Amino acid sequence: MKVHEPKQRISKEAIKVWLWSDTIANLIGGMIVGIIYVLYIRFGWKEWVFWLIAAIAALVAIGIIWSYIQPFLLYKNWRYDADQEFLHMKNGALQQVDVLVPMTKIQSVATKQGIFMRKYNLMSVSVQTIGGEHVIPALPKERAEQLRNAIAVYAKVKDDE
Repeated sequence: MKVHEPKQRISKEAIKVWLWSDTIANLIGGMIVGIIYVLYIRFGWKEWVFWLIAAIAALVAIGIIWSYIQPFLLYKNWRYDADQEFLHMKNGALQQVDVLVPMTKIQSVATKQGIFMRKYNLMSVSVQTIGGEHVIPALPKERAEQLRNAIAVYAKVKDDE
């Protein structure tokens, strides 16, 4: 049996969702570093605390730069497909992850939508197996609902489970 490479892509709007989420996280991280720096000045803490704050600020800066590169890489490398036998997901730029989930192992399937996803009319499809959860992020709402329903039929997931 030959398994084909997944061809379906997530929505390009995913980039905007991830950028917004990362921007908020970066603002919070920057504010925390700033508050600690103000406390350092206000209370005259030892000099090593300054160097610790500087090291943390450097790590935050690297994180900020990465957070504006990562969404483009995630989008570029995310693929998925579903058929009667498998849910196939492939993603990753630095470390490639290729997951085949047999439909017979799927226990439940759901769609999720956060605040930013709602703004761009996107949903994620979440599949539960005994081994854990697998998520296909940022699909257009209609496509996510179709995929959820198709997986439920393929996996013979019942409404009462």
